[in-house]
Amino acid sequence: MTTPLELKPSVTKAAASVDATLYRSIVGALQYLTLTRPDIAFAVNFVSQFMQDPTVVHMKFLHRIKRYVKGTLTHGLYFTSHSTMQLHGFADADWAGCPVTRRSTTGYCTFWGSNLISWCAKKQHTVSQSSTEAEYRAMAHTAVELTWLTYLLKDFAIPLTNPSVLFCDNLSALYLTVNPVFHARSKHIELDYHFVRERVAQGNLVTKHVPTTQQITDIFMKPIHKSALALFHSKLHLGPRPSLRGDVSIPQLV
Repeated sequence: MTTPLELKPSVTKAAASVDATLYRSIVGALQYLTLTRPDIAFAVNFVSQFMQDPTVVHMKFLHRIKRYVKGTLTHGLYFTSHSTMQLHGFADADWAGCPVTRRSTTGYCTFWGSNLISWCAKKQHTVSQSSTEAEYRAMAHTAVELTWLTYLLKDFAIPLTNPSVLFCDNLSALYLTVNPVFHARSKHIELDYHFVRERVAQGNLVTKHVPTTQQITDIFMKPIHKSALALFHSKLHLGPRPSLRGDVSIPQLV
């Protein structure tokens, strides 16, 4: 398979049930694989939502992910030493993306220079009433991750000369981070609002706008087609690993 999940997965409730133990064991193994394969993070998060009562349709989703992994066994993250010490992250949300619960999906990834070091694909706990709310919750989760990484680097005696940068493609959510006026329509996200606002006011976090075409978190929020997946592979530094094994077809010099 060229992608881990079809573009519009259809969940049929009337499908026959399958062995739940087998289903959970496969999902559990795939969850460990997401530690080094960010390209399957959303697909594994999607199939993890049906472990209570899996059906034949859900098992087909699992088989598709395994076929995709089988075709990309040589893929992995690679890191470069020729990079800056800047810590930055990208945050986005798929507003009401779940067709069953209408909850939004948070997707973010953080970079240390040009190296990807953490990522997340997770359904939000509550239903967001607007895309601004969903995007701002995603920014809050990313701000927490950037804050933790900053303290972690300080523990390793690696001080950061510049504040962390958080990129988002939603202008309304960005305005909330710098606007001292708390809008009545956004009171239900008060805790997230004050956390991000505090980080920005202290100078520890800088929020910037990024065009939607350059937002690389789509891979963590929704199924994407083959061409977009290949583009995200290059941006996330995910590709075939170099092999140290020699080719027997090439004659060796004596």
